Amino acid sequence: MTDGTNPPSHPQPESAPGSGGYGFPPGPPAQDGYGYPTPSGGYGYGYPQAGQQPNPYQQDAGGGQWPPSQQDAGGDQWPPSQPGFTRLAGPDLPGGSQQPDWEAMADRSAAERRKKRLWMLGGAVTVLALLAGGGTFFLMGGDEDGQDAQPSNSASASPEPEDAKGPAAYTATVAGDDTLLRDSYGSMGIRLGPDLKVGPLGKRFQVIGKGSGNSWGQSAEPVVDVTKSFTVTARAYNSAAKGSRIVMSQGDGESFSFELGVNEVNGKQAWIFRVQTGDKGAAATTRTVTAEGLQMVKTPTLLMATYDAEKKAIALYVDGKKAGETPVPPIWQAPGPLQLGRSKHHNIWTGPWQGALHSVKTYDMAFTAEQAAAYKEGKLDPSPKPTHAWLLT
Repeated sequence: MTDGTNPPSHPQPESAPGSGGYGFPPGPPAQDGYGYPTPSGGYGYGYPQAGQQPNPYQQDAGGGQWPPSQQDAGGDQWPPSQPGFTRLAGPDLPGGSQQPDWEAMADRSAAERRKKRLWMLGGAVTVLALLAGGGTFFLMGGDEDGQDAQPSNSASASPEPEDAKGPAAYTATVAGDDTLLRDSYGSMGIRLGPDLKVGPLGKRFQVIGKGSGNSWGQSAEPVVDVTKSFTVTARAYNSAAKGSRIVMSQGDGESFSFELGVNEVNGKQAWIFRVQTGDKGAAATTRTVTAEGLQMVKTPTLLMATYDAEKKAIALYVDGKKAGETPVPPIWQAPGPLQLGRSKHHNIWTGPWQGALHSVKTYDMAFTAEQAAAYKEGKLDPSPKPTHAWLLT
């Protein structure tokens, strides 16, 4: 593109008279010019004159072949014979010509094809080996700080919404915002803190916490109505060998309404489900169900906690088995939203999650022991529909 003005020109000086101009020798051209042979032996330039097409096999004035045959110092014909070619004589090719040795060329071509097939076979074996190794890596790999991710054999077989049937159809986060977990059954997204990251779980997703103060997620509003029956469930993979580690809770005031996760009981870690029945979380108003004596570290575990408002009882299920049940007064309705990876105790955040979480769901009913067992086996029928669900697998 130009600015509309002509570019500067650089005219060439006129050639001197008789110099022949630029690129040609001085003086008038030879009789037949430069470049091509002519009958008189001169060389013209440009194209040959009409009727004088150059013939590569015509004889020169001395009766020799054009271009003239040459012999090397040993008296052999030039160009010399080459491997794979046989010199054949013929009436139309004075002195003979070079034709390919078709049999030798065919042998070489077959050898090349055999070599190519061997290379392709070796490459295919290598690719299959790499794919097998890569699949294992993604299913068992940890997060960027070395925290162990949950293996895919813990994936839930429980009912899912239609849009989550195929991996390509399911997304863990809201479109355009990779820090907001998508609610597959409702419209309550969960905002992720800096150290609770979405990661792969086979062809689906999980969140992985570092166990820091930023390993949390939070909804915009309360999710569970604790004045009525409810069930909360999640698949957890705890990678912390000690301390309190909360999978989920609700409330961001002075204390929680309920919390589900890991706590130390009698000096050892145990799964716990705890509720508050009095204002502001007084210790005397806390009710807890525990599951002790289980493998707690780096073990995929299905957790389910229920509150039956009619029976006025809470229960905890671990991998579909009932760990315990205890009667409770009505649960205190603490202000604030659902939390992932932490809980509020006396106005202090505690229990930062270290490990992986997925298949987080809430229901507006209390599961029975039979339903909890069926849920574990993926045989829950008829299927109660979750009120909210995140990170389905």
